[in-house]
Amino acid sequence: MPRKKKSRKVGLIGVRKDPNAPRPPKAPKRTKPSKGKPAGSRHNVASTNKSTTQKKGISDPRIGSKKPVSLVAKTTPAEKRHYATPAEELADIEADERLALLLDRLEGGAKLNAGEQQYIDEKMARHRILCELLGIADDEDQEDQESSPLDSIEQLNIDDFKE
Repeated sequence: MPRKKKSRKVGLIGVRKDPNAPRPPKAPKRTKPSKGKPAGSRHNVASTNKSTTQKKGISDPRIGSKKPVSLVAKTTPAEKRHYATPAEELADIEADERLALLLDRLEGGAKLNAGEQQYIDEKMARHRILCELLGIADDEDQEDQESSPLDSIEQLNIDDFKE
C-alpha cells in the first residue's frame, strides 16, 4: 500500500473572490512632513546659482569662521563690586589680603612699585572716607583724645575720701 504524506492543506474554506468584482478606491497616500535635515546634508555642497555665490561672496558652508582667535589668554580687569552699605565695603577693605600684604611690606621697609603704591593709596583713601561716614575714629586719634584710666587715678587725692 502506497503511503501518502500527511498534509495540512484542506480543500477550499469559504468563497473565492471574484477577480472581476469592483474594488473600493484606495485613499491617496499621505506625505508626512520631514523632521530635520536630510541625511548627509553636512557633506553635500549647497546647490545655488554660480552668479549669486560670486556676487555675495558666499563660500562653502563647511568652512568655519574667519575671526582670529588669540592664543594668549587675556586678563580682564577686576569688576567693581557694588555694596549695599558702607559697612560692607569697609569690612571688605579690611579683609583685603593683597592690601594687608602690601602694608606689611611697606612697614618692613621694602620699596613698592608705582602700581602697588597706587593701590594702597586708593584703598586707604576709601577707608578714611568710609570711617568718616560711619563715624569711626582712627586708633591714633582716639589715643590722643582719651587719656588712660590710670591718669585719673593718679589725680585723685586720698584725703578727700577720709572722714
